[in-house]
Amino acid sequence: MSQPILGATLPVIAAPMSGGAGTTDLAIAAGRAGSFGFVAAGYQPAAAFAADIASVAAAGVPFGVNLFAPNPVPVDPAAYRDYAVLLAPEASRFDVPLPATPVEDDDDWRAKVDVLRARPVPLISFTFGLPPAADLALLRATGALLAQTVTSVPEARAAAEAGIDVLVVQAAGAGGHSGTFTPERSLSEAPLPDLVAAIRAAVRLPVVAAGGVGTAADVTAALGAGASHVAVGTALLRSAEAGTAAAHRRALTEPRPTVVTRAFTGRPARGLRNTFTDRYGDAAPLGYPALHHLTRPIRRAAAAAGDPEPMHLWAGTGYRHTTDEPAAAILTRLSAGA
Repeated sequence: MSQPILGATLPVIAAPMSGGAGTTDLAIAAGRAGSFGFVAAGYQPAAAFAADIASVAAAGVPFGVNLFAPNPVPVDPAAYRDYAVLLAPEASRFDVPLPATPVEDDDDWRAKVDVLRARPVPLISFTFGLPPAADLALLRATGALLAQTVTSVPEARAAAEAGIDVLVVQAAGAGGHSGTFTPERSLSEAPLPDLVAAIRAAVRLPVVAAGGVGTAADVTAALGAGASHVAVGTALLRSAEAGTAAAHRRALTEPRPTVVTRAFTGRPARGLRNTFTDRYGDAAPLGYPALHHLTRPIRRAAAAAGDPEPMHLWAGTGYRHTTDEPAAAILTRLSAGA
């Protein structure tokens, strides 16, 4: 990876955020600010993903895409049924049906690989695990740089052995899903600079640091540990260009702690504590994407009703520093002094 990353002049880039918060407007605003943004493929049909790529490409700004790599965590059917019964009162309150049986899918992986073969982009990043070697070869042949989210030294080494070009080193303070390859294990609590330094010492690949970044001082610390860039997501959630739900935006201004929970999706993810995480965090089984599909009707209805308590209020540990500035101003401010 060259310096600066694919034409970006700021050291702070906009992380991909699937599920609505990440928008084409946000990716375009980042690129126009001298940063770098992403089209997030997660949860999108392949056709919508292709349309988003076309929109950002038409703006003439540098950008990448992020894919959820196939790394299914099948749910135990009995545990799924028990959890669905537990959630029935929440569904009744919003008058929404829940899937009777687990939905296990790969987020339309094959179709999205085909989209990227037809519409090459400068950089492709992967989350949740390493893609199959054959698919890495197909995507590498498009001319894209390949980036991999990693949360530990062993994951970084596996990525390097697979021929990945760039590591996105994600600390446990990150908002939303952890990119861990092994969601059944507890996340490392190593601070971001320490994790970056450890991975840089073990693997000779460029590093983008992410997780818990809220201030310019956090950026400087990550860069000082050996990262070439720092990616922020939570910091942008209140920007005008983000697609963050109104109730989520309000919650980000409240003094809630963050918690790591699998109550919403069956994978560990960090968000603001609410009634849902308190009631169901200990009861939720491991199982992704089955639990994502199970709770989605409740979460969508809650967002439409403006009720933050049953919502997945994804946020990293630096969320108290979020502002409602334009994305360009946030990225520029966080880059100051770097």
